[in-house]
Amino acid sequence: MKNKISNFSKNSIFLKEKEKMDKPLVSVIALCYNHAPYVEESLASVLAQTYQPIQLIVVDDASNDESVKIIQQFVNNQNNNEEVKFIRLTENVGNCKAFNIGLAQAEGKYVIDLASDDVLLPHCIESQVNHFEKLGEEYGVVFSDVHLIDEKSKVIGQFYKRDKTGKLLQKVPSGEVYTKVLAKSFISAPSMMIRKKVLEEIGGYDQSLSYEDYDFWARTSKKYKYFFINDILVKKRILKHSHGKAFYLKRNNKHLLSTLKIHEKALAQNQTQEENLALAISVRYHLRLSFFTENFDLVFKFAEILQKMQLLSWKDRFFILLSKYKISVYHLYKLFLRWRES
Repeated sequence: MKNKISNFSKNSIFLKEKEKMDKPLVSVIALCYNHAPYVEESLASVLAQTYQPIQLIVVDDASNDESVKIIQQFVNNQNNNEEVKFIRLTENVGNCKAFNIGLAQAEGKYVIDLASDDVLLPHCIESQVNHFEKLGEEYGVVFSDVHLIDEKSKVIGQFYKRDKTGKLLQKVPSGEVYTKVLAKSFISAPSMMIRKKVLEEIGGYDQSLSYEDYDFWARTSKKYKYFFINDILVKKRILKHSHGKAFYLKRNNKHLLSTLKIHEKALAQNQTQEENLALAISVRYHLRLSFFTENFDLVFKFAEILQKMQLLSWKDRFFILLSKYKISVYHLYKLFLRWRES
């Protein structure tokens, strides 16, 4: 009887291992910079997935809090799991370069870029892979809805607006989305799974930029389709000093300068008036944001892009005029932002 039970256990283990081998490997690149309060929860969510096999690559970008200590303890507790790697950088290199360092170690067919303050729900990777495997090679990215959570991991909303029954209030673009992503950010980056060959084709993230998602969308959606999964698969943490809020910093704004570079690259690859009109929506928004944040030199540079597309409006010229005289409304803009967040 004991032999039968033993053989059954061995067969079960063998079948599980065979099932893992038959499925594509997913590489999760978890980027950490001063995420000590959240990093353990984030990494644990990767290993708690209903899907296997997963390769977890943790890259710490020279954190100066307790992040490294927590990550090292987490890795040590994995019993020498070869699929868990920790890369500790001694110099802060920024998100784009840190991700590329992790990408160089990635062996999976699919890749997830995970900020180590965000959390994957247990069925996240299984759902993403199941959808990807049913799609053709023309699809480079799948993405979903996310829960928005606060510093205490309390759910405070969703990325896409839904009614009380959970039904989406607006259709989310899917398929060919190039003009959509040029005009407006409508994808929650933490929800994406990316076909690794797409990242390899573009040489990873552009390391000259201060942030990665808009440039990635603009460069890849021109060639590849995106697929929206109508499900909530990730928890995205909203912090007071989150990376995205750097767009509203006064003067010497690196995010706005990076956006200018992305717009210039997008213009160079645009082929139709429809694409230029979509790009103009984003250029115009960032031109005005540059004025409000007193990045006056960038106002003129965003205006040059609109001029090249012959889409400079009288409203744009008004902001250009105000910028020439360096009219400051930043204090009023700050009050507006506080009111909007309250």
